[in-house]
Amino acid sequence: MFRNTVVVLILAGLSGLVGWLLWPADSPEASPETVAVAAPEPQAAPEPQAAPEPPVEPPPLRTEQIEIRRRDTISAALIRSEVPAGTAHEISRALRDAGADMRRVRPGETIELSRNVGGQLLAVAYAPDAWQRFEAQADGDGWNGVRSEREPEIRLELRHGAIENSLWDAVQDGTLTPAMLLDLVRIFESEFDFSADARPGDRFRLLVQTRSADGVFVEHDRIVAAQYLSDGHTLTGIGFDVAGRFSHYDSEGRSLRKTFLRSPLQFTRISSGFTHRRPHPILGGVRPHLAIDYAAPTGTPVWAVADGTVRFAARSGGNGIQVRLRHRAGYETYYNHLSRVARGIRPGARVSQKQVIGYVGSTGLSTGPHLDYRVAKHGRFVNPLSEKFLPGEPIPKASREQFLAQARTLVERLQEEAPAGN
Repeated sequence: MFRNTVVVLILAGLSGLVGWLLWPADSPEASPETVAVAAPEPQAAPEPQAAPEPPVEPPPLRTEQIEIRRRDTISAALIRSEVPAGTAHEISRALRDAGADMRRVRPGETIELSRNVGGQLLAVAYAPDAWQRFEAQADGDGWNGVRSEREPEIRLELRHGAIENSLWDAVQDGTLTPAMLLDLVRIFESEFDFSADARPGDRFRLLVQTRSADGVFVEHDRIVAAQYLSDGHTLTGIGFDVAGRFSHYDSEGRSLRKTFLRSPLQFTRISSGFTHRRPHPILGGVRPHLAIDYAAPTGTPVWAVADGTVRFAARSGGNGIQVRLRHRAGYETYYNHLSRVARGIRPGARVSQKQVIGYVGSTGLSTGPHLDYRVAKHGRFVNPLSEKFLPGEPIPKASREQFLAQARTLVERLQEEAPAGN
């Protein structure tokens, strides 16, 4: 039995040995020891990158300014600057196509010409104001127009000062521009006669809406609030828009635009007042002088104190050249001793308040240049300086609450930023 077992074990061992000798070797792909690793091919060293060339700057342009002369067109100004006539007309057409109003070109405005170093004209620019610019550019096939616009910077600025000699001092010291001064006078001209009543020590304070471009003042837009302090009295004007019309009212909403102005011209002094007994300088004796005489240089414009209709415009004996106007509520005004009548002033013509109707002179019975100004009510002469004329339209009821709130805010700002004495 033992012998049989040994034989079996020997046979099994021999079978295993034979199987091992006859079994094929492992595939190279299956054995990690036999995997051939290919050596990496040598890489060429990267060539050094050339530094990028700086962008080529276009050659600088040479610019010149041409001033528009009287009776000039843009084409004429260009031709005067040696631009061929055909090119000048093409440029003018391109600017017009871009929106430029060629009919409103004014003397003193400028055109900018840009040329390359060879003298070739490349662009022409025209800026009628600080807010818009028109440019014609050469593109090889002709000229193309381009329009650009700049939004104004709106600010509310305080301006205040005191009168030393006259209100013009505020312009000379730079506090006000001439346009601001004229607007201030217009606001209160129905309440205060700046020519006759302004005096040293009077003060003013304004909140002015200004328009600037890139931080540089260009122009004033309008006066939003104003106060004028004279002889212990304070006049207040608040700007407010009613139905698209911007007007000024007092702090209670009453219109400052009266139906009649205080005076019909800018004058130097009142040379004679309204009286029933005055020695006549030419005829002698004591006679009524139912007028106000305003001394002013010959040629000073005289304007209508109110809307009305021309009744007379010609010579009238001792009154010299006279204009007579009819107004509402039974009023008539007389303007005597004129040097001449303004164009278009003839019987039946309609005139508006502050429209020029004639010019100061010394015609008729006159000792020197002045305006003899009279006002009649229902045929009876009244004193223009003491007559209580009809006021303008007040703030509508629907807007009154909004106006009063705005007025309080603006007056408080005026008084805080420019207190009394400043």
